[in-house]
Order: sequence, then structure tokens, then C-alpha cells
Amino acid sequence: MAPTDFDVRERIVTHAREKFLQIGFSKVTLDEIASDLGMSKKTLYKYFSSKEDLFRAGIHQTMNWVASSIEEILRQNKPFAEKIAQMTMTVGNVVMKITRSGQIDAMRSLPHVWKEVEEFRREQIYQKFGRLIRQGREENVFRKDINDEVLLMMLLNSAQGIVQPDVLAQHSFSAQEAMRSIFKIIFEGALTEDARKNFHAFDNFNN
Repeated sequence: MAPTDFDVRERIVTHAREKFLQIGFSKVTLDEIASDLGMSKKTLYKYFSSKEDLFRAGIHQTMNWVASSIEEILRQNKPFAEKIAQMTMTVGNVVMKITRSGQIDAMRSLPHVWKEVEEFRREQIYQKFGRLIRQGREENVFRKDINDEVLLMMLLNSAQGIVQPDVLAQHSFSAQEAMRSIFKIIFEGALTEDARKNFHAFDNFNN
């Protein structure tokens, strides 16, 4: 069966997005992307009006996937421990594909597009993780002396700062091992003694 226009477009977007975020928007050309995919640049222009248009499509593809994945996790009738483990790995799987240099290049080259990423982070990632932290508080899994907002900032900033290709390349641990350690250190230190005894969701969550 011949690929549909949707299939071709998604293939282009997926490949270009990873290349942009690893190498840098300004350092990647449409000629390189077309060559990688075994197609002509004319074919790229059939689906995208410019390199910026292609970059934006890749960013939106990622944001849509993260948003729908998080919503699905939040809808599940599961305890806090399982949900936070799944959400942490979902975000970690995205962060680990972005190099620091790729992020900086995108911020400099397309600040208006990267602004959308920052807005998404505040409105989707931060708020929905906050919603889940509140569920944990309602389930009485956190010590009373723990500040929920600080806990949330520690989790997200640790993931963003450690689980990225630049950092992982300099160390022997994998992205999954890093996320597991971040998760265990932050949350097990914040849990009540009773909650800690039953808090093994992340150890059993491998993907």
C-alpha cells in the first residue's frame, strides 16, 4: 500500500524535529533533511512552506503527543504513585532527545516559536504535574513539612537538567536510570513513612 500524504508528512516532521533539536535549527538545511529521507526538496515544499514551518510542525507534534499522553494518565483511576511515575517518564522521554545546544539554537533562531514551548511547559506540564501533586497531598502520601511547589520545581528542573543527550553522553547511566534515581531521591524523601513502604511504582515502570 502506497503511503498517504499524512504518512509522508509525519515521516518528514518526525525526522526533522529530532535533527533540529539535536543539532540545531540554524545548522540543519532542508537539503540535508530531504537527502536523509531519500526525497527531493521539492517534496518537502509540497508539505511545508519553509524550514520554520517544518520546525513549528515538529514542535506542535511533540506538544500534542505530550498533552494527550498526560491527559490519558490523569484520567486513569490509579493512585498517585503510578500516575506520577508514568508522567515523569513521559516527559523524560521527550527531554532526553533535546540537546542543550539544540535548545539554545532554537531559542536564538526562532524565539517566537520557542515562546510557544515555554507557554506549553507552564500551561500543560507544570499545571498538570501540580494537579497530580495535589492528588498525592489528598492521599496523604507527603510529609506535612514538604512544600508542594518546591517539590514540583525540583522534579521538573532535575529532569530537564540531567536527562538530555549532552549530559548522558558524559556519564555511564542511561536516561531511564537517571529518571528513576531523580524520582526516587525526590519523592521518597518527601513521602510519609507509611507511603514510602508502598511506593514502588517507578521501579516497576520500565518504559
